[in-house]
This record gives sequence, structure tokens and C-alpha cells, in this order.
Amino acid sequence: MSPEEAYEYAIKNGLDKKTRKIACKNSHCAYIYARNIDKKSEKNTRKGVCNDPFYAYIYAKYIDKGPREDTRKAACKNPEYAFLYAIDIDKCSREDTREAACKDPEFAYKYASDIDKCSREDTREAACKDPEFAYKYASDIDKGPREDTRKIACQDPFYAYMYTKYIDK
Repeated sequence: MSPEEAYEYAIKNGLDKKTRKIACKNSHCAYIYARNIDKKSEKNTRKGVCNDPFYAYIYAKYIDKGPREDTRKAACKNPEYAFLYAIDIDKCSREDTREAACKDPEFAYKYASDIDKCSREDTREAACKDPEFAYKYASDIDKGPREDTRKIACQDPFYAYMYTKYIDK
């Protein structure tokens, strides 16, 4: 029986340990099993969702309705879900979610802007891996020019123009 078949069987016949165990081999099935059949958090469905950052994030948000180390660790495998976990579930900054978000310039910028609400060397350095986010970091977070953000933003003619016009003024 596949995880999908186990879920379908449980929908028709009610929950049982065997179908939950099989459903938990697939993150999507583990999540919908917890949501629609168990209607609560269970150790094995949580373990099943932790194989996928997206499902770990939505499990924490909608099933656990709060943070847990295992779902946070799984969400931190993806910069976007690390950022979302920090803002929606932890509702605060943490080193582990910031570090994961900093693996992508966009989410490093968003982390500094929406969670830290201040500039930091680690988020600036990560944002500076892309001219657009180096410019946005200088404009929205640093609120002024810096050599490191200028150097990266000026690698793209559009952001070089924007930096010169709006930040260097």
C-alpha cells in the first residue's frame, strides 16, 4: 500500500496505526493525515513531515500551532521556510533561522527587514550576493550608502543608477 492509498483508506475507514505509519513515508500524506484524520499532532506524523521544509513549516503553523526544534530544524533546510518559520511561528529572530535565511540574498534581506528590523553584518553580507538586494539593503535597512553595498549594487547598471540617484544623494 502506498502512502496515498493508506491516506485514502484512512479517510474511508478511520484512523489506525498501520495506515498512519504508511502515510508517514510521504511528507504530504503525513501532513494531511495529521490534519484530516488525527486532527492533532502525533509524533510519527511530525517525523514524516520533517523530511520536507515546506511541510515541516505548515505542520508547525497549523497542526502544532507553535515552534518545536524538529520542525524548525527541517524548515531551516530552505531559506524561504526558515524565514517564514521565524516570522510566523517563532515570531522572533534566532541564530539558526537567520543563518538558514542567509543562504539566499532575498531572504537575508527580508530577515533583516521584517524580523531583525535592523542591519547586521551577516544579513548584509548575504544580501550583498545580489545587486538588487544589496541596493534594497542599503536603501531600506542601512538607510544610507556603504562601500560594500555600493560595490555589489553597481555591478548591475539599473541598481548602479538607483544607488547613485537615491542612496548616494
